Amino acid sequence: MLAEDPRPIIGVTMGDPVGIGPEIALLALKSPSIYTGCRPFVIGDAGLLSAIKPAVAKNAALHQMASPADGRFEEGIINVLSLSDLDPFKTVPGKPTVQTGRAMVSYIETAIDLALKCQIHGVATCPINKAALRQTGSRFIGHTEILAHRTGTDSVVMMLAGKKLRVALVTIHEPLANVPNLLSHEKIIQTIHITRRSLRIRFGIGTPRLAVAGLNPHAGETGILGREEEELIAPAIAASKKDGSRIEGPFPPDTIFYFAARGRYDAVICMYHDQGSIPFKLLHFDDGVNTTLGMPIVRTSVDHGTAYDIAGTGTADPRSLTAAIQMAAEQSKNDPAIAT
Repeated sequence: MLAEDPRPIIGVTMGDPVGIGPEIALLALKSPSIYTGCRPFVIGDAGLLSAIKPAVAKNAALHQMASPADGRFEEGIINVLSLSDLDPFKTVPGKPTVQTGRAMVSYIETAIDLALKCQIHGVATCPINKAALRQTGSRFIGHTEILAHRTGTDSVVMMLAGKKLRVALVTIHEPLANVPNLLSHEKIIQTIHITRRSLRIRFGIGTPRLAVAGLNPHAGETGILGREEEELIAPAIAASKKDGSRIEGPFPPDTIFYFAARGRYDAVICMYHDQGSIPFKLLHFDDGVNTTLGMPIVRTSVDHGTAYDIAGTGTADPRSLTAAIQMAAEQSKNDPAIAT
């Protein structure tokens, strides 16, 4: 089934039903240009999408699928694999319930299973809400943790990727006070390895050029402002160079992103979440993509939240989702294990 059409099949999870996910999914998939590079479909709720469609995609037709093989991937048709049956009149934008949370989880789990079974080439996810996820009783914090568990992957890396800048994170959603104790020689090396391999295989960069940011101001200033650079980060860089990798650092965090954004490096390895996400969102607030590296499946996501404050208003911007769908398609085409 996958070989019949050269365009990759990308499952787009609808995300939180009371966030902007349903709107941006319709907005992204109503665009004719999205179908030139892939075959996207929504994994979500057909009834809810039908209720929203007149406001954002009135000229498109919804086509319900029983499986990805039933898709009609052409201009003017938005394919939907419907998993829930939420009442559109009781599903209030910005007001999550246990039912909407459970539906949100089912979209993610189904998308992962379809990718593992090779029925789709990749997954692009609309945003979910961590509090809504917790309402369901889930033990997971967010997408990344669900993905790692369901794919049986011990080590994953969050990368934020755009045309000007890519950043990969050693630690992700952790309180800042915990970061120094969570860093280790092994974890930094592992992040470097997964990032380098993914850039080579899924981004098609033959010999990736990596920079590593320090943890402390001025990269520790030879130990005066912190010793993590000398004791952890520099030794991890040295160990990673032994296989011929092009990697430099640790660099002062307040300067390295300037040079990376101008093309000197293909990605920056960052020690904690906001160290990488702040400069990234400054450059790619509307079109940034979050992609999970190190898994056997391709997964990309929007780089924004559920935006409860504007959900249901028809003003959401689909550019990040469009970029995520396109990146999922490109990654799946570049990776021989998935493209075949």
